[in-house]
This record gives sequence, structure tokens and C-alpha cells, in this order.
Amino acid sequence: MLWLFSQLIPYRLARSAGQLIGRLIYRLSPKRRHIAAVNLNICFPKKSDAERDKLLQEHFTSLGIGILMIGFAWWAKDAKLKSLVEIEGLEHLHQSLEKGNGIILLSAHFTDLEITGRLLSLFQPIAVMYRPHENPVIEWAFNRNRRQRFEAAIPRNDIRQVVRTLKQGLPVWYAPDQSFKGPNSTLAPFFGEPAGTNTATSRLAKISRAQVILFSGIRKMDNSGYRLIIHPPLADFPTEDTHQDATRINGLIEKAIAYAPAQYLWIHRRFKKRKVIPDPY
Repeated sequence: MLWLFSQLIPYRLARSAGQLIGRLIYRLSPKRRHIAAVNLNICFPKKSDAERDKLLQEHFTSLGIGILMIGFAWWAKDAKLKSLVEIEGLEHLHQSLEKGNGIILLSAHFTDLEITGRLLSLFQPIAVMYRPHENPVIEWAFNRNRRQRFEAAIPRNDIRQVVRTLKQGLPVWYAPDQSFKGPNSTLAPFFGEPAGTNTATSRLAKISRAQVILFSGIRKMDNSGYRLIIHPPLADFPTEDTHQDATRINGLIEKAIAYAPAQYLWIHRRFKKRKVIPDPY
């Protein structure tokens, strides 16, 4: 189905179909609806109930669009995709590469994550870090197609390969914003609430001497496609304080979310796995 959509229908029609799928998921998945509602309550306490409910419904329509865009990311031709994208700040990426620096492209889990990565690859070859999926069929499909579209697809636990790739001068796209526990984690604030946060960004930057650049990809609300934003490299990063670094990274992710709050992946239990603080879900 995803392949057919990517080959046979234009983006605007796929977007409309995705909205319908998202509304269906909203009605049929009370568990995910509850998780997203809890996240929105925590992260946007100053919004009214009506505002958060509107944001919740918009999130699920965005989720449906993102599902169909997986097909576009994997199978749509370059010419079809180039008409959908505008990019800002590409010079920051190129200037860092010209200096011989490795680059960690810091991103976050948005509903259109897969398509924004493919769109960026039209302008610059990149490698991607990913979390292997528990379902072997889904893992096979994602891994196969990512390896076809990107220079490398690296499991997030393969730190040696990540460092080698960075030292070779290939940008590595990395989204560290999902809940994480263990010795390489810290409870850092995310929208003011403690969240189990991976400290790998600062550790990778220190080992590889790579620069960290915030990369945001959002779907434009006028139905014309996507806007990619590449920010200047982070100054004074990493420090000797991994908690401070993780807090800074979470703040940058909040900045990215502010571009399009409904497009962030709110159905993930971001505030789980906290040793002392109760699970809000």
C-alpha cells in the first residue's frame, strides 16, 4: 500500500489520505491517545483543556500523514521529492565539512522523521543511527530501505561504527530524545519535567571531536511540502558535565518542537523508566 501511494498519487492527495488514517488511529487506539494526552498535559500545562485537545487531534492526523510518507521516503523518485522541500542553513553543514569536522546531526522523533531524512539526503549524503525494531519484519523493511537511501544505517548501540563514520567526515543523523535508562543516562528536564535522557550525544562528540548541529524537519501547513532547518554548530559543546549537556540537548529539542508542536511523536512514553518518580501513564 505504501509503495502504491508513493508511485501513483501526488503529495497533496497522500496528505489528505494520511489525515483520514490519523483520525481512524485516534478513534481505534485509546492507549496511544491516553499516552499522548498525558504528555501534552505535562508539557503544556498553561494551555487550556480545549487547546490541548485540539493539539491531540492534530497530532494524530499528523501521525497518519507520517505513516504514508514512509512510502514516499523509501520509493518516491528524487524529482518528485525535490519539489516538496525548501532548506535553510545548508551552508552550516557544508562549512563544517570543509573544515574536516565530523558532524552529529541532532534531531528528534517527529511523525515525519523518515521523509525529512530522505529529503536531506537529496542535498547531502548522510549516515543514520537507528534503534532496531522488535518486530523482525518491520526491522527488515526499515533496515533494507534505509541502507538503500543513506550512506550507512548504524544500530544505535554500535558506538565504534558511529565514531568511525564521524571520523571519516560523514554526517551522522541522530535522534536521542526517547526515554532511556542505564549507566549512560541522566534525569534531565524536558519541558520542566525530569525525563530519562541519553547522554550519548556529548560522549560521541567528545570521542570523535565531531560538531553537533541541530537539524529540524517540519511539514508546512500550506500543503506545499517540507521545511528543513539546519542550525549553526553548537558552541562550547561538549562540557565535562554530561547532565548539563543533556539538559542543553533537551532544550534544543524543545526548540525544534516549537516549530510544529503537533508533529512531535507524543505517543511515546517520554517520562517512563524513572527510578524514583512515579510513571505518569
